[in-house]
Amino acid sequence: MNKKFTFAAIALVAAGVAGGYAISATTNKPYNSILQDDPKPLVQTSYTGSSANAAQPVDFERAAGTAVPSVVHIRTVVKFKQASIQQRGQRGDNPFGMDDDIFQRFFGDEGGSRQFRRPDQKASGSGVIISEDGYIVTNNHVVDGATEVTVTLNDRKNYSAKVIGTDPNTDLALVKIDAKGLPVMPLGNSDETKLGQWVLAIGYPLNLDVTVTQGIISAKSRNIGINRQGSAPVEAFLQTDAAVNPGSSGGALVNTNGELVGINAAIASPTGSYAGYAYSIPSNLMKKVIGDIMKYGSVQRGYLGISMAPENLENAQKKELGIPDNLNGVFVVDTDPSGAAAAAGVKKGDAITKVNDVAVTSGAQLSEQIARQKPGDKVSLTLLRAGKENVVNVTLKGKMGAMASQMAAAVESLGAELKPLSPEQARKLGIAGGLQVTDISDGVLDAQTNMKEGFVITKVGGIPVKNLDELKAALAKQNGNFQIEGTYPGSGNVYYYGINDFNR
Repeated sequence: MNKKFTFAAIALVAAGVAGGYAISATTNKPYNSILQDDPKPLVQTSYTGSSANAAQPVDFERAAGTAVPSVVHIRTVVKFKQASIQQRGQRGDNPFGMDDDIFQRFFGDEGGSRQFRRPDQKASGSGVIISEDGYIVTNNHVVDGATEVTVTLNDRKNYSAKVIGTDPNTDLALVKIDAKGLPVMPLGNSDETKLGQWVLAIGYPLNLDVTVTQGIISAKSRNIGINRQGSAPVEAFLQTDAAVNPGSSGGALVNTNGELVGINAAIASPTGSYAGYAYSIPSNLMKKVIGDIMKYGSVQRGYLGISMAPENLENAQKKELGIPDNLNGVFVVDTDPSGAAAAAGVKKGDAITKVNDVAVTSGAQLSEQIARQKPGDKVSLTLLRAGKENVVNVTLKGKMGAMASQMAAAVESLGAELKPLSPEQARKLGIAGGLQVTDISDGVLDAQTNMKEGFVITKVGGIPVKNLDELKAALAKQNGNFQIEGTYPGSGNVYYYGINDFNR
């Protein structure tokens, strides 16, 4: 059985299981520790034990006692709007024109307007208090799309919460409750975590009361390819074997001083429940993201403008790209001509080995270092070019362009074979042109739609497409949610398929 990755959020519905989900305004209330330039804890604990000293027994009790009061239970509700059966057909939910009377047998007829309904979706997750006046950090996927958010504190008091802001790219969100004098989680330095270091995972798994589990840091800067919520996902997880289950999303990963070093976000599992590997967003990355949301209302992210070589290439592929043997860095496959890296002289074929003197040996490490910066920040890159090392200074830009390799990857991610219509075929269908889907395999179309082979794509996000180049350009302009429009030969109807959280 293939290993699967899943967000650690449990969803509870009246008659089954579903996923949990909100988004909102901004604030100018500072979380002082997060807005500082250095990752010092907001509160210093009296416990000074260290897991680095193997001769000393590790005291989990004190760490748990420090951290547990700051971890909260988050429940959300997503209300679904009714939609008419006619609208279902127009959106492509009924691509072969099934008789509405069949739908009526299941959904009924109210007041002459046939409607179908879905129950409100309920979900459960966790969060961490980061300020005395009610600011709480959690995962974006815990509150995404929520119409109601309820927070339960460790003392069982309930509060209605407002979502202040979200960052799908890092899967982080900030919510606020109207309360004072709350217990704040001390903030640790995730950069100082070491392999083999003891950690505790704290949250509300499986809709249980607060739960503490222990494990070690088993890997750092881990990219597992799970986050498809944003246009430029950043994954540099801390991996741990502390038990984390659905409902733990947004909870705390703490060191033996009771300091926050990560926000629990995902598990690797063949079953959907814990199977030995859990993943947390590093606290230093969280500090930057949440600090931006507090100060600016959204995340200010700088971009290099490069495309990196995957790390799991075969030797033949490495040779084809010109990647040196035993490269200890990140190989640049392509650069955006209008991007920050190209402006500083970074070229295709360079290898980045350091960012601001911090060694980077993987794309995840490089992405994390850049994600901590904002547009206009200057970073120092150490490059290897033709075996020689040199340093360039890059001023990061705020907008990521679309490189040729990225555009091709976007088309590939659809998971389909696409064939442009001939002028005669287009004329028979009464359209200007389009791309016919001749095969659907693993990809976005298979995962998110019920599109059938033979469908002709005519527009992407409202942009007409008649060939692959136009499709690439149209996909490059999409950011998040959009619709694919088209028709089935012989149907005479227009169908729409919604694509969510598209990752270019």
